[in-house]
Amino acid sequence: MPELPDVAVYVESLERRLRGEVLERVRLVSFFVVRTASPAIRELEGRRVAGFRRMGKRLVFEFEDDLRLVLHLMIAGRLRWRDRGAKPPGRIGLAAFDFAKGTVLLTEAGTSRRASIHVVRGNDAVRALDPGGRELDDLDAVEFRALLTRENHTLKRTLTDPRLLSGIGGAYADEILHRARLSPVALTQKLDEDATSRLHRACVDVLREWTERLRAEVGDGFPEEVTAFRDGMAVHGRFGEPCPVCGAKVQRIVHVGRETNYCARCQTGGKLLADRALSRLLHDDWPKTIDDLE
Repeated sequence: MPELPDVAVYVESLERRLRGEVLERVRLVSFFVVRTASPAIRELEGRRVAGFRRMGKRLVFEFEDDLRLVLHLMIAGRLRWRDRGAKPPGRIGLAAFDFAKGTVLLTEAGTSRRASIHVVRGNDAVRALDPGGRELDDLDAVEFRALLTRENHTLKRTLTDPRLLSGIGGAYADEILHRARLSPVALTQKLDEDATSRLHRACVDVLREWTERLRAEVGDGFPEEVTAFRDGMAVHGRFGEPCPVCGAKVQRIVHVGRETNYCARCQTGGKLLADRALSRLLHDDWPKTIDDLE
């Protein structure tokens, strides 16, 4: 799923190309992607783009006459910049937005169609689509701790809750927790002040560093390779590879189809977290520590 760094770079790339441009035509391949009926998406045609902004993991296209298009890419949705009038690609094309300078294609891989477009009028209607998560740059350490400990959940669940924090998904949560040297299953209300301070700093630093890194990679181009698995990540998507800090093999657990990657030495004091399916299968043969694997 495109997360804060990816969406921020999308916004910047769209701003450079399309601020002040007129949307000439909308071509829908999948009508299901549009989740609102009024205003109709056709009302955007002929309107000038006033700007773009990020709202959590959503992109907001701002048009004149107070019209807004709110796009949620979900897991597999992506944007492509192509020559004007380009045809949406085969099975994965959802929509095309034609401008004089070029065409923005909306695609979604896989068979599940989860990406969504909402067309609304006014910023109040946009805010109604916002899950309400706070931006990390707007939180000091005290506010962050209060937000984190409001309920008692695991750190991975809390970091990725869009009602609490804005723009963090599974990939960057793994990276943040590794940077903070904290277990993904540690409970929020059991963290001491030092741990929450480390976590706050890791959130800010990891998201900022990756935004700057992706921005540098894209340059004046358009982000075509948006993925949750990137070279240079410490643990996410690196199961079985050496941790860049201590050299131990990166571990993983899977819950409800979602994978969490972590370093047992750096984050859990050497303890292996129980993968629900495998640990039930292996019972007493399930290794308890990283040393049991070596």
